[in-house]
Amino acid sequence: MSQETREDWERFAVALAEMARDLLAQDSVQATMDRIVEHATVLINGCDEAGILTVHRGEVKALSATSEVVRTADRIQQDLKEGPCFDAVTDRTQVYAIEDLNRPHERWSRFAPELRKLGMGSMMGFLLFTEDDELGALNLYSHHPRTFDEVARRAGWILASHAAVAFSAARTHQQLGHAMETRHEIGEAMGILMERHGLTEETAFGVLKNASQDHNIKLREIARRICETGDRPA
Repeated sequence: MSQETREDWERFAVALAEMARDLLAQDSVQATMDRIVEHATVLINGCDEAGILTVHRGEVKALSATSEVVRTADRIQQDLKEGPCFDAVTDRTQVYAIEDLNRPHERWSRFAPELRKLGMGSMMGFLLFTEDDELGALNLYSHHPRTFDEVARRAGWILASHAAVAFSAARTHQQLGHAMETRHEIGEAMGILMERHGLTEETAFGVLKNASQDHNIKLREIARRICETGDRPA
């Protein structure tokens, strides 16, 4: 490893540590994703744009993007059902790349020309995952061809790995917050039913559960309505 390369990796390591602290400081999943793509354009040499997408049952959802151009690229992958990041999520391959969008690409013969029209010259896609979750793909774009060398690929993979952990942690934190809010609302609704309608705790919960099942409405929504009106659900 040359002295210049070693210094580059040392700078990257310091920036990565700062990114990790920054991601864990975010207060929502969306804020975490937005910071991930912003960090990508700073940490990865040659990266002009970045985005995160998921693919569920063949439907692409853009979760975060540094520009409208990236969102357009996501929509193209959705329309064509073709592209590196689409494949990264659907077939679980960890890294994809198109080195030169000015040349014909056999695998993504329709997607590559459309991306070139957007002013892109090359791109990489990384699967965002943790041990327990399949989360989506991190997309890195450059306006110039043959931008992402081996160092950039390794750095991108390290970034994606760290980002996936932060993403998963943020999502878990948000889910726990929602669960606590739901538990509080259900408890409040049960208290109203017990006080105003003379029900036992077990019967009050049964009323909530039956109303949720009968009307195909989430338990939390039934509880919220009771908290607002004080009425026993029909």
